[in-house]
Amino acid sequence: MKSVFFITGSSKGIGKALAEAILAENGKNYVVGISRSNSIKHERFDFVEADLSRDAEEVAIQIFKQYQPSEKAVLVNNAGTLGHTAYIGELDNKKIQQAFQLNITAPAVLMNEFIRAYDHGKVEPLILNISSGAGKYAVDGWSGYCASKSALDMLSHAAALEAGKKGSSLKVFSISPGVVDTEMQSEIRSTDQKDFSRVQYFQQLKKEGGLASPEAVAGQILKLINNPDSFEGVLQDVREF
Repeated sequence: MKSVFFITGSSKGIGKALAEAILAENGKNYVVGISRSNSIKHERFDFVEADLSRDAEEVAIQIFKQYQPSEKAVLVNNAGTLGHTAYIGELDNKKIQQAFQLNITAPAVLMNEFIRAYDHGKVEPLILNISSGAGKYAVDGWSGYCASKSALDMLSHAAALEAGKKGSSLKVFSISPGVVDTEMQSEIRSTDQKDFSRVQYFQQLKKEGGLASPEAVAGQILKLINNPDSFEGVLQDVREF
């Protein structure tokens, strides 16, 4: 196999759309989807069932040993959760921990083992972390989501800095996908306004057709995957590609 793509949250939304786009693009691409369920059937697709809010370390230690690409290894940390939408002081403590486990701890652990496995000069390693504009500014009711995505951005910055210090060919990006028509958006639109003051804005976006499709966003991300040298800076926004 020439190129292997590891994609978390591959069962739906951006993750599924990206996996399918990668498989359709090149007959030599291999995709490993990591999620709690699966909706893709393809001869070059392997499914790893896992709840990354609990199983990230076990998955990370085992999975990268199984695949030895000859050209490119790509990790896409796409799985994420909005978490408990409520004001601080009204949050469920277990849900706080689960959100941080999935949004930042799991990507960090996967990155650690991915770099250990593939940053040795034999293949071209690439890490894409799916972040959010919410990681750059505060949103009421979204404290856990904002904080964990901000942490993901900084984790990406640190990994890219270290790659430069080592003279590694590893490239790391943290990508804001924009407002995408996924299950997370459905969750946002159903939020009580007392827990999230901007809920009507997102409801209006849906009514007016202002949401990007997962397929369109996946196409934009594929541009970066195929031409990482053309993109400067760790933080990227698909709306600016």
